[in-house]
Amino acid sequence: MNMYEIISKTKRGIELTAEEIKLMVDGYVKKEIPDYQMSAWLMAVCFKSLTQKETLALTEAMRDSGDLVDLTGISTVTVDKHSTGGVGDKTSLIIGPVVAACGVSVPKMSGKGLGHTGGTIDKLESIPGCKTQIPFEQFIDHINKTGFSIVSQSGNLVPADKLLYALRDVTATVDSIPLICSSIMSKKLAMGADCILLDVKMGSGAFMKNTEDACSLAELMVSVGKNAGKKCMAVVTDMDIPLGKAIGNTLEVIEATEILKGNDKGRLYELCMELSAYMLVLAGKGTKDECRKLAQEAIVSGKALEVFKRSVMQQGGDTAFIDDYGMIDKATLRREVYSLSDGYIVKMDSEVIGRASLALGAGRVTKESSIDYTAGIMLEKEYGDYVKKGEKLMTLITSSDCDIEDIAGKLIETIEISENKPQERPVIIKTVG
Repeated sequence: MNMYEIISKTKRGIELTAEEIKLMVDGYVKKEIPDYQMSAWLMAVCFKSLTQKETLALTEAMRDSGDLVDLTGISTVTVDKHSTGGVGDKTSLIIGPVVAACGVSVPKMSGKGLGHTGGTIDKLESIPGCKTQIPFEQFIDHINKTGFSIVSQSGNLVPADKLLYALRDVTATVDSIPLICSSIMSKKLAMGADCILLDVKMGSGAFMKNTEDACSLAELMVSVGKNAGKKCMAVVTDMDIPLGKAIGNTLEVIEATEILKGNDKGRLYELCMELSAYMLVLAGKGTKDECRKLAQEAIVSGKALEVFKRSVMQQGGDTAFIDDYGMIDKATLRREVYSLSDGYIVKMDSEVIGRASLALGAGRVTKESSIDYTAGIMLEKEYGDYVKKGEKLMTLITSSDCDIEDIAGKLIETIEISENKPQERPVIIKTVG
């Protein structure tokens, strides 16, 4: 079987064998298959899709294209969590310490942000001295000592995904659900955790814009995870509105710390308690209700905050910021945005707010771009709040050279205010698995 025949079979909707898929992935990584043939196959997938069996085979072939992480040196059950990306999503900084405080290890490799969705590594590196590129042996040692560590993706982990994603990005083949699934799950499986929780974002600020596609992706990823031998489940969560009040690296670290201190019990806290509970359920710590209580107690007792503090300290970070946010909140310019009318906030578009934060300097346009850790947006009011004309809606924050007035003008145009109070939006739309 050659690449021509593989393309032809997929184009006609004929299922490929696992051997054919592995031959194709290995051949592409070894540069034996040219970009133009792989591009043709990717486009065929976009039009004809893949079966669950094919998607599993593709995921496993991609996983096996490079190194596999060996977590056998960790003494407890391990749970990994993945979010498909959103605006203001700092959940990993919260749920990792919470779950670790309950006796389950959370080893996590993350990437840097690109575009309007933030990256967990950028948030950690906004803490003075905190290093995310550390030797693997040190990473395992940190996990055994504190139960939680987040480090940068490194080594030869899933090279097939790097090559395929770069090709998908320039051939308009990014939005295929089987290809998205294989990209995410190949990395999660290569990471080697016993259990995987998937947070699939849905809405304007997410990659998946509608509930149907988000649920389809969640179901496919859970199927792949289980068939690959992992305990796996997914939650579909709302990203039509930003998650929490802070968007931007140091701002989000501060908000996460406030939740770990027990000072914030809003929508972000509720999602983190639910995600933590599901991770603990996967790890065998009890029923959903029992695990939710464990997660809440980890906050109330201060154990989760202590895990976070020790984890940052182990990675060279100066933990004095926990008691003095002025150490990291050093932006030089602030611009307040005020409401133009009375009423309830019925729309705060996540993508628009995320792109505004990007324009302020909080994100990267390209992988090579530098970022302003201080930049971002603080939401003074949220979806469903009643505001009066002239009342402060948000504060734009930056130390970068940007047109802050233009950014403010575009933001105010997208916020919709009505005399009618909107319906409450559940943060979790669906659970799968």
